[in-house]
Amino acid sequence: MNRPLLPSALREMQTVLRSPRFWGTFLSIVALFAVTGPYGTRETMMPAERLGYWLAIHAVTWTIAIGASVLADWALKPHLPNTVLRMLVGSLMAALPIGLSLVVLDALLRDGPLALDLVPWRAAQSLPLCALFCILTILTLRPESPASSDVSVLDWPLPASDGEGSQQPAGLEPEIAPPAPILARLKPHHRGPLLRLSVEDHYTEIVTTRGRELVLLRFSDALREIGATPGLRLHRSHWVADAFVADLRREDGRLIVIGQDGSALPVSRSYQDAVRQHFANK
Repeated sequence: MNRPLLPSALREMQTVLRSPRFWGTFLSIVALFAVTGPYGTRETMMPAERLGYWLAIHAVTWTIAIGASVLADWALKPHLPNTVLRMLVGSLMAALPIGLSLVVLDALLRDGPLALDLVPWRAAQSLPLCALFCILTILTLRPESPASSDVSVLDWPLPASDGEGSQQPAGLEPEIAPPAPILARLKPHHRGPLLRLSVEDHYTEIVTTRGRELVLLRFSDALREIGATPGLRLHRSHWVADAFVADLRREDGRLIVIGQDGSALPVSRSYQDAVRQHFANK
C-alpha cells in the first residue's frame, strides 16, 4: 500500500517530538528566555507570566519551523538530493508564518494591538532562529552516536506485515556485508541489513531487518544502490537478499520465493532459471 506524503512527514515529526535531546534543548531555551526576559518582557511581566509567555511563543514557533523542515525534506526529495539543504529551505520558508504567529501571540498575550504591519519585520527577525531550528531537527533525527547508525548484524528483528519490527525467526543467520548505499535514504531507526526491495507505484519499498519504508525512487536506481548485498532480482518489481530467502515453491504453475517472514514473492518467467540456479540449495 502506498504511503502518502503527509503521514510519512507526520511520522518523522513524531520522531523529533519523542527525542529527549529535542525536549532538553527546548526547555533550556525557554528557561533562558524566561530568566533573561528579552524584548521588554523582564520589565513588563512577573516571572511566572514571563515563563508562560515564552513557553507559548517557543512552542508555536518551533512547531511551525520544525514542521516546515520535515515537510520540505519529503516534498523536495525528488528535486534536491541534500537532506540538510531540503530542511533548511523548509525552515526558512517558515519565517513568514512564524512572523505572523509572533504578531498574533503578542496581541493575545500582551494585550496589545494586532500590528500586522510588523509581520515582515518579525519574519526577518526569525530567520536566524529558523536556521537554528533546522539544525536542531537534523541533529534530533540523526542517531545518538555514530555506532547507532552502523548496520549491525547482531540486531536482526524481521519486519512484520504492519511495518513494525518482529522477532527474528529461528535459523535466520545474517550474512556480513558492507552497508548498502540505499540505507542512507532511510530514517536512522530503519537502517539494518537489507532484505528486499519492491515496487509500490512510483516508490520503492525498502525492507530491512529493522522495518520498512517507502522511498520516492525508481526501482532501477534502487537496484544500483544495493552495494555488495548478495541477492537476486526475481521480477520487474522485486529483488531479495540471499539471507532473506527461506524456500522455493511452485504454486499453480508459478515459481514462488518464500521469505524468512513467510511472505511469498512471485518469480517472473525471464528470471526463473537464474532463481533456481542461485537458490538451488533452498
